[in-house]
Amino acid sequence: MAAVLSSTPVTLKPLNCSFSSSDSRLSHHHVSATVFPPSLRLNTFRRCKNITICFVIEDEKQSSPDILTTSRLEKAERKKSERFTYLIAAMMSSFGITSMAIMSVYYRFYWQLKGGEVPVSEIFGTFAFSFGAVVGMEFWARWAHEALWHASLWNMHESHHKPREGAFELNDVFAIINAVPAIGLLYYGFFNKGLVPGLCFGAGLGITVFGMAYMFVHDGLVHKRFPVGPIANVPYLRKVAAAHQEVEKVGGKEDLEKEISRRIKSYNKGSTS
Repeated sequence: MAAVLSSTPVTLKPLNCSFSSSDSRLSHHHVSATVFPPSLRLNTFRRCKNITICFVIEDEKQSSPDILTTSRLEKAERKKSERFTYLIAAMMSSFGITSMAIMSVYYRFYWQLKGGEVPVSEIFGTFAFSFGAVVGMEFWARWAHEALWHASLWNMHESHHKPREGAFELNDVFAIINAVPAIGLLYYGFFNKGLVPGLCFGAGLGITVFGMAYMFVHDGLVHKRFPVGPIANVPYLRKVAAAHQEVEKVGGKEDLEKEISRRIKSYNKGSTS
């Protein structure tokens, strides 16, 4: 396939059509004039003319770089469009959820303080459960990732470990699943007064905060599904992103610990030698 576009002249050797009397094949055989007429003999003794044939060979490899360049440009444009789509979805959801969370917190405490008595225990319980829900969701995500997502729910989570086709993946359904209890807790805690509704409201608020942080750190910073701006410059978050990528690459926490030990041993050997 690989060839340069060229015109290669090929000259065919002329057939020696003249018969000499010294030819061994003719020296033993008499050629009669009646067999070969004069006109035929005249044409026979003429030398054939040279014929030049040009072969034009198409170079198929020259078009290959153009095809690869076009394919890369199309892929880059598609990735850019997907990131923009996810960015719009992330911004709209974050703005909407944040606005509703702030308004709900404000109006709930406004109604609580309207009666004149400050429900200290309820307010403290709301904020305590908010913080506790954030920490609890981190441990829930770790357990669910190993016990559920890589087990019975692998058919859904598998899309997260494959090249993504489009702005979204099947694994995003887990975010919706986690949002259902958060919405329920916020709804119950917002429209009811008392300690238990306050605790439920705080738990729903904590789940919401964790979901937003997870979206920006995991989807944005780690997997670069959309630009995260100054978040990418936070040293701690960069370490978290690097650790998460290492976990996904080696397979899990135990494999990560083995990989860390292997690298430490390799580093110690290199420093002593």
